[in-house]
Amino acid sequence: MNPVLRDHPAFRVEALRLGGERATRDRTLDVFDPYTGMRVGTVPVASIDDVRAAFDYALAYRPTLSRYERSQILERAAVLLRERIEQASDLISLESGLSKQDSRYEIGRVADVFRFASFEALRDDAQSFSCDLTPHGRKRRVFSQREPLAGVIVAITPFNHPMNQVAHKVAPAIATNNRVVVKPSEKVPLSALYLADLLYEAGLPAPMLQVLTGDPREIADELITHASVELVTFTGGVATGKYIATKAGYRRVVLELGGNDPLIVLDDADLERAATLAVQGSYKNSGQRCTAVKRMLVQQRVAAEFTERVVEKTRAWTFGDPFDASNQMGTVIDAAAAQLFEARVNEAVAAGARLRIGNERSGALYAPTVLDNVDPSMTLVREETFGPVSPIIAFETLDDAIRISNGTPFGLSSGVCTNRQDAITHFINELRVGTVNVWEVPGYRIELTPFGGIKDSGLGYKEGVQEAMKSFTNLKTFSLPWE
Repeated sequence: MNPVLRDHPAFRVEALRLGGERATRDRTLDVFDPYTGMRVGTVPVASIDDVRAAFDYALAYRPTLSRYERSQILERAAVLLRERIEQASDLISLESGLSKQDSRYEIGRVADVFRFASFEALRDDAQSFSCDLTPHGRKRRVFSQREPLAGVIVAITPFNHPMNQVAHKVAPAIATNNRVVVKPSEKVPLSALYLADLLYEAGLPAPMLQVLTGDPREIADELITHASVELVTFTGGVATGKYIATKAGYRRVVLELGGNDPLIVLDDADLERAATLAVQGSYKNSGQRCTAVKRMLVQQRVAAEFTERVVEKTRAWTFGDPFDASNQMGTVIDAAAAQLFEARVNEAVAAGARLRIGNERSGALYAPTVLDNVDPSMTLVREETFGPVSPIIAFETLDDAIRISNGTPFGLSSGVCTNRQDAITHFINELRVGTVNVWEVPGYRIELTPFGGIKDSGLGYKEGVQEAMKSFTNLKTFSLPWE
């Protein structure tokens, strides 16, 4: 790592924004660079009393920002972030181990989230309906409008996109004039604090956004059960999501959970194009995306050729020091994650899969890995393997591909590589997922569009700026006499 980074502002993110300045500061949490093991920052460990103080602080403030004011804050935040791409992306790479290529890309996405939210804040979402449409009608009109929630939104975010996951919850909350308390992953809290400071600089009133850092085992129950909480929005693992759904009780819950997303390649596909998508979908962001390519389902006739192309492209995929600009991939989040991937690959090989390249580990650094002869029953592909692993499963017919794809508890996204219109229609209608992307990776979307899954991938509520704004508001109708 460049020694100059020791004096980088990212290393000085040591404060907690909580109710102005009311954090408990006698307990702290160190944040470490997964690549070097160096401590890159320290944040306070919030207590239950801190959580309660945060809710009191939020509820004491009633947001009255106009649509224009909200839009301007979000637009200024986008501009500020684009001016600070290197600084902000350095921070992501330092605390997550993601390559600079990946972290720069993430900053662009965060700026897009703010920009789209700034547009949507200006949109007049009111509707009206005539009441004289039936023999029983009257001379009236019904109107509707969306209003912010009376309580506080709690947003709990994961480690894999340290800043963008926060933005996807905070930006729609600002756009709808809501108050939000964010609990980022304890593994990557610095990016959330950085983003909060950026929004304050852009003009956001402090009570509308607070960031709590610390141990979820201590504060999570208070965060999701406090009487002030009207909505909990969570992105992360299935077990935690189901716990939140059970514990939260009679309040709104939006869950974006795991994925086990297939890239399905039929025998008419351009295999070079498909293999390029396959490795990009598997290895970008170190494979740590709920929409990463977790399984490659390839029609038997072309499976061998496709596999060779994937192996060749994997061999060329550069990885290592996140701050080496030539590296396409850095580390995974920590050594324990890398050990899990290694163990699952070894288990698959012992059960008959063939390791073609990779499965090399050093601390949190894990090499891009390809296996073929993979059976759908193997843990490697039955569960979500949240890292840079490319398991290749051969199939015979379209119905086989659909059966294998649908044969896990997950239902988030998918990619399809074929030019056959009948097959495309069949996949769109039969795959039990939230998204089907034709000739794209499963994770393709823009920050505005609806995003989310079914089954163990979520409750069906969508993220993306527009859909999140709907979830973060109440719809009120009223009617008036109308001549």
